[in-house]
Amino acid sequence: MTVGIWNAGRRTPSFGDASEAPYTTIQPGQAWGEPWATSWLRLTGTMPTEWAGRRVELLVDVGFSAGRVGFQAEGLAYSSTGRTIKGLNPTSRWIPVDSGDPGAEVTVFVEAAANPTVLPLNDGVRDFRPTPLGDPATLPSTPLYQLRECHLALFDATAWKLARDMEVLSQLMQELGAQSERHWRIVSALERALDALDPIDIAGTAQHARDELAPLLSSPAHASAHRLSVVGHAHIDSAWLWPTSETVRKVARTTANVLQLMDASPDLVYAMSQAQQFAWMKEHYPQLFERIRERVRQGRFVPVGGMWVESDTNMPSGESLVRQLVFGKRFFMEEFGLETEEVWLPDSFGYSAALPQLIALSGSRWMLTQKISWNHTNRFPHHTFYWEGIDGTRVLTHAPPADKYNAEVTAAELAHAASNFAEQGQIGGSMLLYGHGDGGGGPTREMLARIRRLRDLEGSPRVESETPRAFFERTEAANDAAPVWVGEMYLEAHRGTYTSQARTKQGNRRSERLLREAEMWATSAAVLRGVDYPYDELDDIWKQVLLLQFHDILPGSSIAWVHQEAETTYDELATRLEQIIESSLSALSEDSGPMVPVDAVPFPASGGSPDPMSAAPEVSASVDRDGTFRLDNGLVRLHIDGSGHITSIRDLVAGRELVPHGTKVNVLTQYRDTPAQYDAWDIDPTYRTVAEAIDDVTSIEHWKGEGVAAVRTERAFGSSTVVQTVQVNAGQRRIDIEADVDWHESGKLLRVSLPLEISADRFAAETQFGHVYRPTHTNTSWDAAKFEICAHRWVHVAEPDYGVAVINESTYGHDVRRPSPGRVRATHTVVGLSLLRAPRFPDPGADQERHILRYAVVPGASIADAVWHACTFAQTDRTSRGEAALAPLVRSKTSGVVVDTIKLADDRSGDVVVRVYEALGRRARSELEIACDVSRVWVTDVLERPVAAQVELANQRATVDLTPFEVRTLRMTPAVRKLPS
Repeated sequence: MTVGIWNAGRRTPSFGDASEAPYTTIQPGQAWGEPWATSWLRLTGTMPTEWAGRRVELLVDVGFSAGRVGFQAEGLAYSSTGRTIKGLNPTSRWIPVDSGDPGAEVTVFVEAAANPTVLPLNDGVRDFRPTPLGDPATLPSTPLYQLRECHLALFDATAWKLARDMEVLSQLMQELGAQSERHWRIVSALERALDALDPIDIAGTAQHARDELAPLLSSPAHASAHRLSVVGHAHIDSAWLWPTSETVRKVARTTANVLQLMDASPDLVYAMSQAQQFAWMKEHYPQLFERIRERVRQGRFVPVGGMWVESDTNMPSGESLVRQLVFGKRFFMEEFGLETEEVWLPDSFGYSAALPQLIALSGSRWMLTQKISWNHTNRFPHHTFYWEGIDGTRVLTHAPPADKYNAEVTAAELAHAASNFAEQGQIGGSMLLYGHGDGGGGPTREMLARIRRLRDLEGSPRVESETPRAFFERTEAANDAAPVWVGEMYLEAHRGTYTSQARTKQGNRRSERLLREAEMWATSAAVLRGVDYPYDELDDIWKQVLLLQFHDILPGSSIAWVHQEAETTYDELATRLEQIIESSLSALSEDSGPMVPVDAVPFPASGGSPDPMSAAPEVSASVDRDGTFRLDNGLVRLHIDGSGHITSIRDLVAGRELVPHGTKVNVLTQYRDTPAQYDAWDIDPTYRTVAEAIDDVTSIEHWKGEGVAAVRTERAFGSSTVVQTVQVNAGQRRIDIEADVDWHESGKLLRVSLPLEISADRFAAETQFGHVYRPTHTNTSWDAAKFEICAHRWVHVAEPDYGVAVINESTYGHDVRRPSPGRVRATHTVVGLSLLRAPRFPDPGADQERHILRYAVVPGASIADAVWHACTFAQTDRTSRGEAALAPLVRSKTSGVVVDTIKLADDRSGDVVVRVYEALGRRARSELEIACDVSRVWVTDVLERPVAAQVELANQRATVDLTPFEVRTLRMTPAVRKLPS
C-alpha cells in the first residue's frame, strides 16, 4: 500500500479539510507526530483479484507500544466518503475492507493522534516521575512515533477462533489448579489440539484442532455457579492526562469501535455514561451520533448514569450535584426519549452521604461504583447493598466484585469476582464491566469471543450480556437480603485531591456562589420587573461548571493543560455571571432613595449571629508593653505575639478563653509530602513525621481602619513567602484570617493549625445540604483512616453548651483531631486546614504561584451560626438604591431552614423554583415569605416534576415541614406574570 501523510499540528481539522490536504509519502520506519499533534494518513492500495469474496482487513500500526490502550497514539479510520469506520489502538489495529470488487482500489483515511504517554508503565508499574508532556509550554518538538505497518491481509476466521478457544481454556486451566480433574482434562485436550494443528498449514488444520477442544467448551457450568452480568464499557475520563478537546476524539474513536462491533456481534450490550460526551458526539460527529441513536433505540447502546459528567461528589455543592443529575437526565430524555435510573460513578474518589437523597429526588433508583475497592486500610464490606444517606434515603448500590471497571473478561477476573463477592448466598450475582477504559477503547472482538465461550462453561462463573437495568431490576427483587451501609463512603485513598490545584478549587467555589446569586437576582428581575431571564446563558455556564467538576479536574489530578484551561474558563464565567448580577440588580434598583445593602442570604441569622443592620461597638488595635498585639471589638479580644501567632482568643460574650494553655493558633506548618505513588492524589498517613513550623517573621504591624482592626505578619520560608492578616470587624463575633502565599515549594504540604479549648470526640463538617459527624480520635482503623477529610465551608467542634466554627472561603481538606500524644490530660481539639500542596505529577508546576486563602474562627457558634457565617463570609458586598435593603424573592423565616436556590423553571413557563433544605439535622417547620403574589405552590422532584399535593399557602407565606436534612424543591406560579419589555 501507499501511505501519504499530512501533518496538521495541534489543530483538529475536519475530514473535508483533510481529504483535500496535500499529502507526502511516508515509509514504514519513518518518524511522525510531535506530542499532541495530529497527522492524517491516506492509505491507498489495490485489492488482489484472488481475494474477491473473502474477508479482508487493513492492518495499521502507527507505532503502538505494548502499553495501555488510550495512553499513547490513537487513530480514527474514515472511508473515502468520510464515514467513520472504527478506532485504532494497540489491541485493535485492524480496519474492515470491502473485498467485493476484484482489483478495486482501496482508500482509507486515518486521523492519527500523537498523544504522548504521560503515565508510562515500567515493568508493569506506573511511573509517576515528573514529565513535561502535560503542558503545551514545555513539550519537546521531536516526533514520538514511527509508522510500522500498513498492509492488506486476509482474515482466517477458523484460526482466529482456535486462538480464542485455546486462550479461554488455558486461562481456565490455570485458575482451576492442579488439584482439579477439570484442569487435567483441559491439559490433555490442549495437547491433542496442538498435535492436530500443523504449524506449516495452520489454515488447513485449525478446524481439526478446534474439534479436539469442542467437548470441553460445551461442558456446562455447575448449577450453583456465580452469575456475572457482563456489560461492555469504556470509562472515558472527560479530562485527565489529556485535555477535554482530546476527550472529544477519544469518545468518537471508542463509539466508532463499539458500533462496528455491534454490526457483527448482536449480543454486545454497551453502556456509556456522561451526557456531556454524548453532547460532544452530537456537536462534533453528527453522523456518528445518529448511528448511536439507532443503537440506543434497539436497547444495545445504553446511556447510563444520568449525570452531565462522572463528577467528583466530595467537593461540588449540593446544587451542583442536583444540576449534574438534572442536566444529564434531561439530555437523555430529550435526545433518546428515555430516563436513566442509575447513577454511574465507578471512579470518583469517595461518595458524599448527601448523594442517596439526590439520586432519589432525581427519579433514579440505583447506584454503581467501583473506586471504594481502592481503600488502603479497611476492606469495604459490601458489593450489593443499600446505601443510606444523611436524611435516611436508601439507594440500592452495587460495586462489582471484580474490583475493576476495565475488565478484559479473563478467567482470573471471573474467578476473582466470584470468590470476592461479599453477598454470596444472599444476592444472586454481580456485574462485570469490560472494555479498555480511562483513555477509551472499549470492548474488543477478542473480549466478545471470550464471553461467548464463557456463557455456560464448566469450572467458570456463568456469563450473560445484559443491560445494567436488567441486572438492577433482578437484584432489586431480592432486596430483603441486601445489607445497609449508613453514611458517607469515605475513600481511604486520594485524600490529597481535597487540596491539589487550589486555583481550580477556588474557581469552582466562586462559580457556585455567583451562579446562586445570578439565578436569584435574575429571577427577582424577571418576576418583579418583567426582565428577560437569561435561560440560555445560565444553562451554558452551568454546563461548563459541571464539566469542570469531573473527577479528575476539580480534584486537581490532571495535567497542567487541563488546569490552565479550567482557570481561564472560571475567570470568563465569573465575568459573565457578574454581568448578569449587575444587570438584574440595576433593574431591581429604585429610581431614588439612599444606597442600601443587598441582602443575598434568604434565611435568618441564628441567635448567636449578628444582625447585619444593628449598631456595632468600636474596634481597637494596640500593643502591650511586652510587645504583644491586642485586637478587640467588644465581642472578641485577641492577643498576638511577636511571631504573629494568636496566643489568646477571649470570647467576651461567653467569658471563655479558646486558646489552650501552651499552644498557639494560626500556626503555619510545612510538611514533607511525597506520596509513595499517585502524587496529586494521595497524602500518605506518615506525612506528619517531617514537619517544619513557619515561625520566622520578616515584618509585623498592626493597623486600624473604619470598623476593622488587624495584625499583618510577613514571613519567608524555603523559596516562598506568606503574608498573614488576622482581623476583627465591628459587630462580628468572628476572627477573619487571610494567607497571601507566594508558593514555590516542591513535595510539600502547607497546613494551618487552630488548637481550640473545646473537648470533643467528634466534629461536624458541612457536606451538601447538611453535615456529617466524624471522629477526632483514632480508636479503630476506620477512624484512623480519616486523617484527612473533605469539608465544605465549615467545620464545627463543640461541647454540650458551647461550640466554635471554622469557616473557609475555598478550602476543602481538613484534619480535626485530639491533641498529639504525650499530654496527661487532653481537653482541647486541633482544627487543621490543608492550604496548599506541591505535587510533581501529573503537573510538575502544580500551584507554583500566588494564592490568597481566607478562613475564619467563629467563637460561641452553633451549627446554625456556622451555616449563616459560611453564606456571608465569602459573599460580595453589593448595594442598590431604595428605601430598604434589597431582599431575595423568597425567604425562610426559620434559622436552619436554608433557601439555597431561587430560579425560574427550566420549562420557561415563568414558574419560580425554590430549593430549601433542613441544615441542622432536626425536624423543622418554616414559613417561606414570598415577595410576590403566587397562585399555588407545590412540591416537585429536582427535575421540577410534581411529586406531591400543593403546599399550604396563606398571606403569601408557604408553610413547609422538613425532616432532618431533607431537601425540598417547591414550584410557585406567580399570580400575575410580568411580561418582558
